[in-house]
Amino acid sequence: MATQTFKDPYIFDFLSLGEVYYERELETALTQHIMAFLLELGTGFAFVGKQRHIEVGGDDFYIDLLFYHLQLRCYVVIELKTGDFKPEHIGQLNLYVTAVDRQLKTENDTPTIGLLLCKSRNEVVVEYALNQTPQPIGVAVYQLEKMLNELELDK
Repeated sequence: MATQTFKDPYIFDFLSLGEVYYERELETALTQHIMAFLLELGTGFAFVGKQRHIEVGGDDFYIDLLFYHLQLRCYVVIELKTGDFKPEHIGQLNLYVTAVDRQLKTENDTPTIGLLLCKSRNEVVVEYALNQTPQPIGVAVYQLEKMLNELELDK
């Protein structure tokens, strides 16, 4: 059910960002348009917070976006990347998923899910990076606008 919950790609055509933007700008724009973002994520998502502070071993970390999925009964950690997928992103997301499982998840919750949203990805690199990852983590791309051929099909 978790894999059916997420889609790929996510279309953020409700955002108006320039050609060059930073992760914080993307995060701010998504939370300013939280209703449209929740609709794009799909049914069952509840917004918990942005830049959610979590402490691990005395070090401070900040989760880009934290949601709770009502049907799956689990937290969903979303990490945003404005560029191409890099294998090291999985390590960061894995840390956040583990921290949420150990610090926020209750006995009534199912394991936390991680979702990395990036601008582009190489499928083979993603497959290799996720191959030995024990956490439920997915990688999806996002688009700031629908592609022209998709718009043609919608007519």
